[in-house]
Amino acid sequence: MSGAGPSRRPATLDDLPRIVAIYNATVPGRMVTADTTPVSVDSRRAWFDAHTPARRPIWMVEHDGAVAGWASFSDFYGRPAYDGTAEFTVYLDAAFHRRGLGRWVVAQACAAAPALGLHTLLAFVFGHNLPSLRLFEGCGFVRWAHLPRVAILDGVARDLDILGRRVDADATVSA
Repeated sequence: MSGAGPSRRPATLDDLPRIVAIYNATVPGRMVTADTTPVSVDSRRAWFDAHTPARRPIWMVEHDGAVAGWASFSDFYGRPAYDGTAEFTVYLDAAFHRRGLGRWVVAQACAAAPALGLHTLLAFVFGHNLPSLRLFEGCGFVRWAHLPRVAILDGVARDLDILGRRVDADATVSA
């Protein structure tokens, strides 16, 4: 990475249209999301409002001053015993793929997680999304579950893998 390099900042409501645009760009590829049609900004407002910077942040990822993507921590399963576990998601604009940003963002998430009260991060990745599987595995995530053929995308049954990583305060993280 060159120039100013990557940075992250809390997302604001003004970022929601860009978040949705980056998300919607992944829908046609059938690799990243189980949504089969683009979503609207209005439909994502409740999702955005459910995230708070102190507990379940959404980050805007920037590289050399440009928005490169976004990442979020989301509640897992909605029961109190799981409060220390969150689903971590990262979406990068295609123009910023293969620059090491994904690895950087995941490392940032692992480092920030304990201050958010988290001990475990989960990533939900389609089994055919080899780049994302390699990204998370390269960052110390391990496949904890394999759900065969649970999603149907354009008539094709797809597997879902759940990868997990403990991120306790004393865990070491490398970028």
